[in-house]
Amino acid sequence: MRAFVGIDLGSTTTKAVVLGEGGEVLGRGITNSRSNYKVACDVALCEALIDARFGRVAAGFLGERAAGGAGERSLAELERRFREQQYQHQLDVFGQRALAHAAANDDAAALRPALESILGAMAGETAALFAEGAERKSDFFRDLAGGRFLALAEAAGRGGAARFDRLAGLFDKTILEVENLPAGGDSFSTLVRAALAAMPAPPPELPAAVERATAAPLEIERSVGTGYGRATLPFPKDQIRSEILCHGLGAHHLFPRTRTVLDIGGQDTKAIQVDERGIVTSFQMNDRCAAGCGRYLGYIADEMNLGLHQLGPMALTAERTVRINSTCTVFAGAELRERLSLGEKRENILAGLHRAIILRAMSLLARSGGVSEEFTFTGGVAKNAAAVGALRELVTANYGEMTMNISADSIYTGALGAALFARRDTERPAERGEAA
Repeated sequence: MRAFVGIDLGSTTTKAVVLGEGGEVLGRGITNSRSNYKVACDVALCEALIDARFGRVAAGFLGERAAGGAGERSLAELERRFREQQYQHQLDVFGQRALAHAAANDDAAALRPALESILGAMAGETAALFAEGAERKSDFFRDLAGGRFLALAEAAGRGGAARFDRLAGLFDKTILEVENLPAGGDSFSTLVRAALAAMPAPPPELPAAVERATAAPLEIERSVGTGYGRATLPFPKDQIRSEILCHGLGAHHLFPRTRTVLDIGGQDTKAIQVDERGIVTSFQMNDRCAAGCGRYLGYIADEMNLGLHQLGPMALTAERTVRINSTCTVFAGAELRERLSLGEKRENILAGLHRAIILRAMSLLARSGGVSEEFTFTGGVAKNAAAVGALRELVTANYGEMTMNISADSIYTGALGAALFARRDTERPAERGEAA
């Protein structure tokens, strides 16, 4: 089966979308962006292909069994155990490299026992981490392993000969290496078979569905790249498209009546106007820094010692909205600390911060041509309920009631648009040289 790939290299995450011959989404993948852009692309694509193969497993398995009930539970268990195997494999590689680095240090005699204890504890916790109903703060190995490693290292530093700073330094050095290892091309077949073997009693149809999905070829016809770091993507020039074009086309594909698109990503904000074919007619972008974008929210989360996912829900509990005068990360941090020192509640400050971000976005929307029916909100910030609420309120106040679309997969909009361009290019080879 022919497939078309879109890669969106963002400042914080790299996304991949794989489309089938008919334009249907076969798989999506995401990873944290890193210094080695080629590896980030490879990992995101590997995750998208894994997602596509799980889709094939589900189609083949449920084709032989009734959807829902036990069938759906078996598929969910298979994927959970696959992710458990994947995490354990990464942890094994991490452990081997960390121990090698420890052996090269002058204080190896103190580091090695502490490191072995930490790694053993983390391996022992893997099953619980991926148990049914378990909540994980992230799907990225760095986040999952990092939080637990540092907590165990802190305890080891208090009660043993190894110093916490030395253990933390080992983690920082090793995680960079592990993150930048190339994705294994045969990882799905190896890990999914291990996942099947770990299931106590898989339905008899499931192994056959897995084998068919593993054996079925998926040929990548063409790839197109986009995103904040698109200039660094390992693609030929004619396989690069701007973020504006890709987000416009991706949003229009998701919601064909879309005429205005707002994308708030990690590093920039884009206000885009498109026509009935998804072609961009006008746009505006923030022209200074990451103020008012996802990075800004990440900075605020760090200042408040909160997880990024906690900001929106906390802002929604505010009793009032505090006026925030700056969305520059430097000045906003100072203003945040001043407000807290005066006794203002964190949730009230966060409500004001979210409103300030959306006010900047509203300015871009106005300069791009305003908001037209229908309006689509994309990017990672579209998952933040407080940002969505502030946007809906301000759009209604300025432009009246209108449909606002938000896809559950909005973070993949740019990669989707890139994949659509890849598919279009094969249909119209003569137009491959169009503006990128």
